Amino acid sequence: MTTESSEILNPPATTPAIPAITVENLTKTYRTGFWLNQQVNSLKACSLTVQTGETFGLLGANGAGKTTLLKLLLGIIQPTSGTASLLGHDLGDRLSRQKIGYLPENAYYYDYLTGWELLDFMGSMFGIAARHRTDRIAELLDLVGLSQLTARKKQIRQYSKGMVQRIGLAQALINDPELVFLDEPMSGLDPVGRYQIREIILTLKQQGKTVFFNSHILSDVELICDRIGILHRGELIAIGTLNELLGTDQTFQVSGHGGSIEKLQPWIKHLELQNNSWHGTLSADPQAFLKFLPEINASLVSMNLSRQTLEEFFISQIQAQPN
Repeated sequence: MTTESSEILNPPATTPAIPAITVENLTKTYRTGFWLNQQVNSLKACSLTVQTGETFGLLGANGAGKTTLLKLLLGIIQPTSGTASLLGHDLGDRLSRQKIGYLPENAYYYDYLTGWELLDFMGSMFGIAARHRTDRIAELLDLVGLSQLTARKKQIRQYSKGMVQRIGLAQALINDPELVFLDEPMSGLDPVGRYQIREIILTLKQQGKTVFFNSHILSDVELICDRIGILHRGELIAIGTLNELLGTDQTFQVSGHGGSIEKLQPWIKHLELQNNSWHGTLSADPQAFLKFLPEINASLVSMNLSRQTLEEFFISQIQAQPN
């Protein structure tokens, strides 16, 4: 048998991709009180893996520990116990830091600089050559919607909240990172601003970049994330894809008028009546139900496909936790 034939019958094993983020039992405990004799567990034995190219959304109420986890991963604070790695390197490794972008929740920039000057400064810190910085800055300002001459020349102190958030996202991308951390990127933005930031994240996803972001705006997370984690009082209480968390079972919400409650009850859960109209959740085959309605002199007004929302799941998970 030739070497070529052998390779066809026994192809070489492919090396599995290194996860972008690996977290194992990461814990952060703070000491508080006048004598520092009280302990607050901001993060409790958190473990998760984010694959390369994945968009991962971390949900949680204010104070759940989202920012603590992000700061631990970025090396801004040190863990009490546990380990983590980014792009296959230990936390704090210079090689991984060169490939990471970060947008803080409440970023502070030198507000006397213009947007262009800020990006030029950040680019120089990454060692990007001046001739390359010019093209990269123009590209990023166009991406975040700040390419107009007035926006480029305006000092950051004159920026609106949305503009500051956009220039912050641009600085997080100046080094063309493989892994992007975004802390509450939609916080404080109007619907237009949220839409624009969401579209930028989707663009990063299409480019194959790994995006990890914290948020408490569930609708945005539901639209753009591959997987979702829920953090509550420092504990990761749920993690998975939308289908894994919400299930694939789909139901129909139906409404109509006519018929009688006795004959409709076997077909509809949570049946509610108002005058001659009714609505509820269909508990039978839709086709059979449509054939049944004329038999009881009832007619259908609407039939809408639905399933549990992320918000409903999130609230149910939080409420199920012990006080």
